[in-house]
Amino acid sequence: MSTRGATLHAPAETVRADTPQPPSARLPLVVYVLALGTFLMGTTEFVVAGLLPEIAGDLQVSVAQTGLMITVFAIGMIVGAPLMAMLTLRLPKRLTLMLALGVFAAGHVIVALSSNFTLVLAARFLTAIATGAFWAVANVAAARAAGPAASSRALGLVGAGAMLANVVGVPVGAFAGQLMGWRGPFWALAALAAAAVLLIARTVPPEDGGQEAVSMRSELTALRSGRVWLVLAACATTTGGVLAAYSYISPLLTDRTGIASGIVPLVLVGFGLGALAGSLVGGRLGDRRPHTVTIVAAAGATVLLLAISLLAGYAVPTIILVALLGFFGLGANPVLMALAVRFAKQASVLASALTVSAFNLGTAIGSWTAGLTLATSLGTTGPAIVGTVIAALTLIPTTAIALTQRRRTAATA
Repeated sequence: MSTRGATLHAPAETVRADTPQPPSARLPLVVYVLALGTFLMGTTEFVVAGLLPEIAGDLQVSVAQTGLMITVFAIGMIVGAPLMAMLTLRLPKRLTLMLALGVFAAGHVIVALSSNFTLVLAARFLTAIATGAFWAVANVAAARAAGPAASSRALGLVGAGAMLANVVGVPVGAFAGQLMGWRGPFWALAALAAAAVLLIARTVPPEDGGQEAVSMRSELTALRSGRVWLVLAACATTTGGVLAAYSYISPLLTDRTGIASGIVPLVLVGFGLGALAGSLVGGRLGDRRPHTVTIVAAAGATVLLLAISLLAGYAVPTIILVALLGFFGLGANPVLMALAVRFAKQASVLASALTVSAFNLGTAIGSWTAGLTLATSLGTTGPAIVGTVIAALTLIPTTAIALTQRRRTAATA
């Protein structure tokens, strides 16, 4: 692994992307350590949602204002991932990951100690920038460690860390915060991040001394690839469509489906388990059939969202559909990240960072648009309808990517 391009990108130019690849060996330990990092970061992004009343009461602000802790974090992720990817371009990957985790831990300590809401928001923004930096570099480090034949599987596992956060980290953090005070989970996340720094230092290998230096100009030049921007468009629409509906799934379940509010968390766990399984399965299949996975996932998410819109009045079908939405709706994410890294060639870090931004941008736009429909005649089914339209748009870039790859393969042959 002496250069940035040799291990991540060369196969994409000479081997058809949908050609079955030989089975790869077990993933290296470092991939699991990086997944632990994304688990911590996925937990901190959404644990606030379960602690809004406690935080609002302690800091003496409204619940709506407290929700800015989530909004500010999303903005920090959108801006921070590509910005920090460029600023840390010449730093060794191991050092960047360690610094990102250190800043992440410091941000949580500030939140845990502060009684000033403005300072809390600033710390959340700082934490989000560190999260974006870690995630972008972690994707590249995991793909490089796994090798080209298992890069999607490695990214699936790294992404599964964040999915597992929705199943375990967020519920446990919210429950612990209600028992010991909302600051407790922030102290715990800071301590776990500090421990992860040591694991990164021990498991992430140093880069080759003869590794080719990459300049900011070369990163930007390589991103002229139209295929990269098609992948980024797919990242935004696939996540935007699913989370447009998921962001407002609770009122749909209670008001339209008639499910008791106490059962709603179990339905959300079903979605989280589906997303976790989808990330792992999609990552494994994506190494052999990347375009099949991205197109089938987009079509499946569209059909499921439409079915939720039409069958929301029936409890059992809706519960099943929500779990399947997690599986299909987020299962292609690791494959899209792997394609972006591959198509960008030497601009792998910036491409990885831009996928993080695209996912968060799609989430922000999708959830905002979906929220507007609640006050219309569509009511609580509005977000699912919006999600259907956005998810269907994913078929445009994913199909275009597949056709482009087929033409390139034919031309090479």
